[in-house]
Amino acid sequence: MLAWPDLADGALVKEVRGFVLDCVQPEADRIDREDFYPTHIVKESARRGFNTITLPAELGGRGGDYTSAVALFEELGYGSAAVGICLITIFQAQTIIRLFGCDSLKARYLPKFSQGLISSYALTETNHGSDIRSLSTKARKDGHEWVLTGEKAFITSGAGAEFFIILAETSVGVSVFAVPKELPGLTTYVGENSATFGLRNGPHVNLRLDGVRVPLDHLIGVEGKGVRQAVTTLDYSRTLAAAISIGIARAALDHAGAYAAGRVAFDQPVIDFQGIQWYFAELMTEIDSARLLVYHAAKVLNGGSHADMVRFSSEAKLKASSVAVRAANIAIQVCGAYGTTVNAPLNRFFRDAKTYEIGGGSSEVLKNTIGRHVSKSFGKHAV
Repeated sequence: MLAWPDLADGALVKEVRGFVLDCVQPEADRIDREDFYPTHIVKESARRGFNTITLPAELGGRGGDYTSAVALFEELGYGSAAVGICLITIFQAQTIIRLFGCDSLKARYLPKFSQGLISSYALTETNHGSDIRSLSTKARKDGHEWVLTGEKAFITSGAGAEFFIILAETSVGVSVFAVPKELPGLTTYVGENSATFGLRNGPHVNLRLDGVRVPLDHLIGVEGKGVRQAVTTLDYSRTLAAAISIGIARAALDHAGAYAAGRVAFDQPVIDFQGIQWYFAELMTEIDSARLLVYHAAKVLNGGSHADMVRFSSEAKLKASSVAVRAANIAIQVCGAYGTTVNAPLNRFFRDAKTYEIGGGSSEVLKNTIGRHVSKSFGKHAV
């Protein structure tokens, strides 16, 4: 295993690595192979305080900053990107409630995350995809309640979710609602295109809302401002997604390096061939540079401007996901025929890395976001 410098609190990194080694890595291949939501691991993670690493202590959290969160997700990505995805959707729910929810909603749900509450972020619809500016799912006021009707699709972590953050359109625009799974009228099912070849933490589910009623305070933030609120939350989670990609890249490099060091060809270890060393030299450099960018994005989340948050979270995910795909691809090449076998974890690394080039904000979307930042910046200084 290569030594990577700690860019967060060393004691935390050691603690998380121990958890990953003991609880996550032994199950990683089975989670991927059987495509199930690892509830037992997620609940144990909550017991250790990892699921609420950025929540304040009075809400059951560890009171950590986003640098700590990035360290957590990097190590989870190293052990199992699927487990990292499980925590990403939990983090998204916490974040949107913490940033925009009313006090009664925060008090009711945020402490439950330390007790192991599992959540999903339900934005997508079959006819709208990732375009959430208008939605078929509707919400209307009825006395002291909101009534939600419609269907959401392709919900990550939905197989294990006990709580959903749902976007629905009201009379004034797209809005966000907190919806517990046990409410009457809410059902989930596995759709035709529910399974992905990477980041397999259970089939993506569809969610039907047939007159589901929630209290008025379960509207998160301002009615009609749901798109902005959801996108702001994604700006936070993209940095954590980038950290997962760094973990995948490190795992691929470590596995290939260990194999090359132990494999002898033409009377010398494969690792001693110059061409192989150049592969590793390039990958180490790329991973180190992407890793520094991801941790810088975390520092911006700790206290930077909104413009910088959008810029660096997008840059971090764009770069890290690309590096992860390249690392997995080269690792397979270095390992030769062994690298292509089903039993080698390299195929999991490659599938997870490639899926995360698309999930959580595709590279093309991120380039558009960064491009708008560039355009605005130069527009202020036009000559």
